[in-house]
Amino acid sequence: MVLTMPFMAGIQTISAVIGWRTGAGLTRSFAARFPRRMVQLLVASLVAANTINVAADLAAMGESLRLVISGSALAYAAVFGVGCLVAQILVPYHRYAGYLKYLTMVLLVYVGAALTLRVPWGRVVFDTLVPSLSFSRDTLLTILALFGTTISPYLFFWQASQEAEESLLSHRRGHRKSSRTLSGHFHHISVDTWIGMAVSNVTAFFIMVTTAATLHAHGITNIDTASQAAEALRPLAGQLTFALFAAGIIGTGLLAVPVLTGSAAYALAEVLGIKGSLELTARQGSGFYAILTLATAGGMALAALHLNPIRLLFWAAVINGVAAVPIMVAMMVLVSDRRGIEAFGIPGWLRVLGWLAAALMALSVVVWFGSLLG
Repeated sequence: MVLTMPFMAGIQTISAVIGWRTGAGLTRSFAARFPRRMVQLLVASLVAANTINVAADLAAMGESLRLVISGSALAYAAVFGVGCLVAQILVPYHRYAGYLKYLTMVLLVYVGAALTLRVPWGRVVFDTLVPSLSFSRDTLLTILALFGTTISPYLFFWQASQEAEESLLSHRRGHRKSSRTLSGHFHHISVDTWIGMAVSNVTAFFIMVTTAATLHAHGITNIDTASQAAEALRPLAGQLTFALFAAGIIGTGLLAVPVLTGSAAYALAEVLGIKGSLELTARQGSGFYAILTLATAGGMALAALHLNPIRLLFWAAVINGVAAVPIMVAMMVLVSDRRGIEAFGIPGWLRVLGWLAAALMALSVVVWFGSLLG
């Protein structure tokens, strides 16, 4: 997490700047620079990765609710999928996210849990900064999954599309993009992104510490069920363990599923030349919402296969890690040639950080595939 923090913040900032400066999503920017078949392949990899991610999130949400009130995890997953879709169509996303983002605050419970446990913090700090890695096949796979769940393709497309929405809204309000405005907005994007990435990484760090100090300390080194994962909160929550765990999974899932299906819909809409925005009404954006419906239905269908939600989440992260490489390279080519430097005005240090992020992700993929051949 320490290693990925600057890279994930850097690549997300670049995504945002592309969307803001062009007033379009990544797909349209790619289409203006690269062959159509290449763009189609990039979008196809995004849609495939997102569909698996949606399935993993819905399955985890359904299983988490089952822990609390019993019943059918599959039925709950379907209800969550339909609920997210209806909310996306009927409620403007900026308002929808405004309501739901507070549910993610429950994840801060892991911070509290870690602070209530007897944790050897000196060793934690040392092992965080000086890790002891075996570089076995499983370790390399876990590293790839960790990279894939933090530096994820759907986040690139989503942030670019949302900044494009903000750019168009600003234009409608009559705000001209003067050099001062562009500089100020770049500063705003940078501060917002770096703070957001820092908060997510700190939260993830404490989740790892809490899990290590509870499950791993008691010999549980392989989590197969949501029930096992929830036990990390047992020392803090007691009888409320499952309810608290479910609240965290469902809260973040309700935010993640719209982002996953939305980013896929934005990308596909641009490939097909369809007007797309989550701010449109159902009548205005019928084609866009049809794509959104198909993306959600695909995730629900995959969730219905009764796959292990924990394993599905893990492999979704691995697939994201593999899919991210060509997309990141395409983004960096876009902003690094002479036209890109003039059009986007991204600072040199940020371009270097973006290329390093792409190289790191590519290295993790190549090394893992190499371990399979070895």
